[in-house]
Amino acid sequence: MASLRVENLSKSFGGIKALDNLNLSFLPGKVNAILGENGAGKSTLLKILSGVYTEYAGKIYLNNSPISFSSPREAQSAGIAIIHQELNLIPHLSISENLFLGKELKTNWGILDNTSMDTITQTYISKLNIEAKANTLIKDLRIGQQQLVEIAKALLSNADIIFMDEPSSALSDKEIHNLHTIIKDLSSQQKTIVYISHKMDELFAISEYYLVLRDGCMVGEGLIKATDSDKLINLMVGRDLKISPKKAGFKGKENILQMQDLDLALSAKSNSNKINFDLKKGEILGVFGLMGAGRTELLLSIFGVNKPSRPFKMLLNGNECQFKSPIQALEAGIALLSEDRKTEGLSLDMSIAENISMSSLNSLAVINAKEDINIANKYISDLGIKANSAAQKVNTLSGGNQQKVVLSRCLSLAPKLLLLDEPTRGVDIKSKSEIYEIINALAAEGLSILMVSSEIQELLAVADRIMVMAEGKVTAIIPIEEANQENLLKHALAV
Repeated sequence: MASLRVENLSKSFGGIKALDNLNLSFLPGKVNAILGENGAGKSTLLKILSGVYTEYAGKIYLNNSPISFSSPREAQSAGIAIIHQELNLIPHLSISENLFLGKELKTNWGILDNTSMDTITQTYISKLNIEAKANTLIKDLRIGQQQLVEIAKALLSNADIIFMDEPSSALSDKEIHNLHTIIKDLSSQQKTIVYISHKMDELFAISEYYLVLRDGCMVGEGLIKATDSDKLINLMVGRDLKISPKKAGFKGKENILQMQDLDLALSAKSNSNKINFDLKKGEILGVFGLMGAGRTELLLSIFGVNKPSRPFKMLLNGNECQFKSPIQALEAGIALLSEDRKTEGLSLDMSIAENISMSSLNSLAVINAKEDINIANKYISDLGIKANSAAQKVNTLSGGNQQKVVLSRCLSLAPKLLLLDEPTRGVDIKSKSEIYEIINALAAEGLSILMVSSEIQELLAVADRIMVMAEGKVTAIIPIEEANQENLLKHALAV
């Protein structure tokens, strides 16, 4: 069993302290859960311990010996592997090529042993139940499958200490169950697992020890079986925080969006897959379904990304329209917050102001940097984005604040209809609560919102009605006062 601890560990980014004299140790051979809000220092800690960040103050001890890493390769050689929250894969290479990148196998003749690498890769693919071949390109996999490939990379390294930073954020329930089985198996082999997740039920299901960070400091630790979610949330945010289900349904009557006979062509049963629904002015219509139900495809069809092959009718404010491109949708007053903010929603090396103004550039005769900063400052204030200034690079923000930047860009377009795809994915509970308040306030001002989420409790807290999908069809539309976990899952499985 490998032991790992840190003493007086500190790390700053542009004057902002991510870690502040942090002292902690992980129980060897156990599953250690790290909890904390976005910006608490969790990911920064893991990146230091895995050799990604090499400049910091303090000491690291591996098996009671002081150690420092100049690169992730050094950390891997010492038996440490990390599964990053941000996917670290090369899209145009195969699964096998990504797994063996930098550690390729060669034959006795000195050439690449592709057969052996593909065979080993297929073993890990089968273990993780990834429905693909070893030579499948990463770009052809779903986000959830790509996350499993990241996990396969860590398993291939045969590390003694494995860091997992939000590994289940893009996984289906079946994939999460499979991941938990693998983690329990690794723990039985005396591997030390350090697990970050914002999903409380997940942490209680698999972890044995918890450590809570707040503002870069340790504020609590102990056996997971000796605590409960309310106590952990209190430690994370410094106060009690409860997200209550919405009780009253929506009573508006004016239609903003009407969808008639949309067929996403996800199943051969095309006659029963016609999607029909309406969305009222100021209403939040939640969309729930399991992986592959067609939730994201629905939003992309509305936004002009997907081009359904069969005729359908869409009315916006009573006017029939179908968009050939996202630009047309934007011009009509529709904004989309995409599922993957890292690759589809943000330019990470650009500033907050530049990211917020990006979607408006086509409508501006001249780029006005001063005006962009003024607009960004407004949303920094209105949405509570924690940043030094509008000029701060987005890649230095926490996940919750990055999500608020994407939402700010959508709102800067003054949309009539807002499409949200997993708006709180990878966001801590306090930031979730803040985003819920923002969404509800926008609806109260008359904005119509179509919101996809895989989290039932989230939809129960925000939506006025919940539309359930399965295999590309709508199986139920349930008023919030009648919605609960049992009937939502029942309809999500009614294929």
